[in-house]
Amino acid sequence: MEHFTIGTVAQESADFRQVLWTGKHTQLVVMTIPPGGEIGAEVHEHTDQILIFVSGVGEALVAGEKRSIAQGDLVAVPAGTRHNIVNAGPNPLVLYTVYGPPEHADQAVHRTKEEADAAEAAGVDKPPTK
Repeated sequence: MEHFTIGTVAQESADFRQVLWTGKHTQLVVMTIPPGGEIGAEVHEHTDQILIFVSGVGEALVAGEKRSIAQGDLVAVPAGTRHNIVNAGPNPLVLYTVYGPPEHADQAVHRTKEEADAAEAAGVDKPPTK
C-alpha cells in the first residue's frame, strides 16, 4: 500500500514537479509553482488531469475560460483540453495532480520548469508502458 499525507508532502516539496506514484491507469504528482510562474499552456491529448490546490493563489485557464484558484479548489481538465495554471500571488502555488493515464516518467523529479521542459524536449520524461 502507498500512503501519503498529501497536503504535507506537497507543502514540503520545493520542486516544480515530483512524481510520487505511478500506477497502470493513474499517476500522482506534486507541484510547486513559484511566484510569477506557470505550468505553461499545454494539451494532454489522451490524459485527463485533476488538480487540487494546497496553498497559494492563482488562475486556472481551461478551454479559454479563466477562474481564480486558491487553497481547497479543484480543477478538472478533460483530455484534449488546452490549459494553464498561473501563480498570481506572492507565495508559491502548491498543488497535487492526478493524471489518468500517467503523463510523466515514474519517480521523475524536476526542480524547475526549465528542467521539466528540457526533460520533455529530450524525450526522457515519458510515462512507463505497462
